[in-house]
Amino acid sequence: MRSYAIIGCGGIGGYYGGLLQRAGHPTCFLLRSDWAHVRRHGLDIRSKNGNFRLRPVRACRRPEDMPPCDVAIVALKATENARLSAVLPPWVSERPCTVVLLQNGLNQEAHVAAAAPRSRVIGGLCFVCSIKAGPGLIRHLDYGRVALADYRPDRRPGVSSALRRVATDFERAGIPVACAPDLYAARWHKLMWNIPFNGLSALLLSDTRQLLALPETAELCRELMRETARGARACGAPIRPGFANAMMADTAVMKPYATSMLLDRKRKRPMEVDAIYGEPLRDAARHGCRLPRMDMLYRQLVWLDSRHASERSDRRKRIRRPIS
Repeated sequence: MRSYAIIGCGGIGGYYGGLLQRAGHPTCFLLRSDWAHVRRHGLDIRSKNGNFRLRPVRACRRPEDMPPCDVAIVALKATENARLSAVLPPWVSERPCTVVLLQNGLNQEAHVAAAAPRSRVIGGLCFVCSIKAGPGLIRHLDYGRVALADYRPDRRPGVSSALRRVATDFERAGIPVACAPDLYAARWHKLMWNIPFNGLSALLLSDTRQLLALPETAELCRELMRETARGARACGAPIRPGFANAMMADTAVMKPYATSMLLDRKRKRPMEVDAIYGEPLRDAARHGCRLPRMDMLYRQLVWLDSRHASERSDRRKRIRRPIS
């Protein structure tokens, strides 16, 4: 069976990596703060599809300690992409392998391709509600489908044999998978949800159900979806008819969900502002398309992110200040 390295053991990496290990694939997890806990107690997955515990878990604290694997799954936030060359295990750049990026945003696969030039890069879009609820504890609340697509800078459509092998492993592990022929178009489809719900939830400190409970904010979500679809069309990635309505309907019936950006704001961590908003805005602008609502949301989130960065810096300075 193919072996997997999981880089980033949060709600996404922990859940999907846990399913792969449960299915019998040799799996290794790169962990930081909860490395000792997972080494001792394993990984606990609480899922709507059934709870399970993995024990033992092969957990590594440093990238260089990870054994060579057939597939590396990168499930880090886009805010970590500047550090990919330091975070990926050395063997990723030393020999051909497959790297799957499970991440939000647009145009982020280029960072992986630069850090792993000999590897096949696959983009993964996760339609799942899953969070890290504590050390070694993953809570899977709803959904779980993954769309996979090959990264090709020239956007030539197609599905590689490497992608099909990963998709087969996912399906056998109980992960619903769709293979998409055009990664760029698939990314724009995912942005249809991320742009309204991630940004508004962070700004308004509200979960998905709270955003949809008030007609005014529900309509704002729809307006942002319509504007996103306009940007996608300008960039040559048209959204299929009825997609926005389907996403709104799915969101209305799912369990209340605190988005990743809302959680990051509450914890004053860096938010994926540039990947989710900056990149599509720049691509649309290159095609002569202005997206004013998205641009306003982007600027507000940049301000909020900047304030958090300043507060983190001040806190570090206070910690380092010698006691007189």
